[in-house]
Amino acid sequence: MSLPSRLAFIDVESTGAHPVRDRITEIAILRVEDGEVVARWESLVAPGQPIPPLIEEVTGISDAMVADAPPFEALADTVAALLEGCVFVAHSARFDYGFIRNAFTRIGREFEAPVLCTVKLSRALYPEHHRHGLDALIERHGLTCSARHRAMGDVDVLWQFVRGLEAGFASEVLARAAARAMKAPAQPPGLPEGLLEALPDAPGLYLFHAQPEPPPLGMRDPVLFVGRAQSLRARVREHFGAGARKGRDAELAARVRRVEWIETAGELDTSLRENALLRALAPPYNRPQEPAAAAFALRLLSNRRRAPIYETVAIAGTDPADWDGLHGVFRNRREADNLLRELTMLYRLCPRRLGLEGGNGACTAYASRRCAGVCARRETPEEHDARLAGALAGVGVKPWPWAGPVMVEEAHAHGLRRLQVFDRWCHLGSARDEAGALALAAAPRGFDADVWRIFARWLAVPAHLAQVRVLAASPGEPRPAGGETGVP
Repeated sequence: MSLPSRLAFIDVESTGAHPVRDRITEIAILRVEDGEVVARWESLVAPGQPIPPLIEEVTGISDAMVADAPPFEALADTVAALLEGCVFVAHSARFDYGFIRNAFTRIGREFEAPVLCTVKLSRALYPEHHRHGLDALIERHGLTCSARHRAMGDVDVLWQFVRGLEAGFASEVLARAAARAMKAPAQPPGLPEGLLEALPDAPGLYLFHAQPEPPPLGMRDPVLFVGRAQSLRARVREHFGAGARKGRDAELAARVRRVEWIETAGELDTSLRENALLRALAPPYNRPQEPAAAAFALRLLSNRRRAPIYETVAIAGTDPADWDGLHGVFRNRREADNLLRELTMLYRLCPRRLGLEGGNGACTAYASRRCAGVCARRETPEEHDARLAGALAGVGVKPWPWAGPVMVEEAHAHGLRRLQVFDRWCHLGSARDEAGALALAAAPRGFDADVWRIFARWLAVPAHLAQVRVLAASPGEPRPAGGETGVP
């Protein structure tokens, strides 16, 4: 026999993708024995939590529809009887299996069953194709679906697919493919069944938590690590694979009890949200962040005889329009000193006059001719400081290249769209539509060094400029000479 003799085709609809946090709203089961359908059952399920509007839009299942539906506890005996002695068959099966198993766990019952994933089965038998989602199978094999994203409609599709395989492949070929598709993936200890399968194949951020359940409102929820990914599903799996079995990576993987995620619209959206989360949460397995409030610039002091010939000026939260006479953007003293040391070598400046070296008389660089000699009275302080001012002129934040605030639009294939609004290198906020973006354009500017670096780095990719749109010039500010667009 090519496939197991007892199969239970199952599909669940739910309030979301998280097998622990979200709840089942509908179950359908088709029990097949020796190639014949012996039971067909479906039921709406009261989830005990609201159905999000997006989920309602996809499934068609509303709060009103499940208001009088039985809870899972009332259906548990029926579900257990239909699944008893069968192979659990579903599309992305660990996802549905995770919801069913966790539903039983919540009512104090155990559930175990061998699992056959039709996604894996399709990949094994049709390796020439790259798409194996249910919609792809319907299109490729000419299957009929009475109600997509309704439990019984999707179950009927799976049954049609498997019957087609029985007719199209030799029994030994199908048996080998089924054996591979039933091989259980390595399940990280401490994580609930189905969680890794629930992660979307979409860009975003993921958070590793030390506690299995969110704490009561107002209590701390320790976050171990915040990561970013082009594919959340693939990246999170890497943390629990063979490559993470040593050292600090293994220690992190062993402590994870819950995974949360945030889908993002694109690279810029991901970077901005990541920066905010790292600051707010300070996860112990991430690199520590520099305090945002510590950012400063340098202002040269004219006619100053005593070193250093500049002062530091805090710029975090200030308006760059008020920065006349300031140079550079630094997160700490080390960054500033490193730049000044570089400039001393390039422009034969004096490290002693710049406060990089103590003592009196000629500096150490003068003896090797790396200092023009202001310390040895070989040039005037005015000559030295004019050269320093010229060296600093191109350091730090460049002129804002647009006429006013701009909007950056990002969207990914799953439909998520986000608009980021900037003005004079300050992030004014994010919005879901143009009206929200226009409202943000009037927000006050407050400089953030990390956000500036993120945006400048993103703009350095020429293709990204096509995503930038000028909203409106700020009142009373002149239009830059370059027109509406430019490269920072």
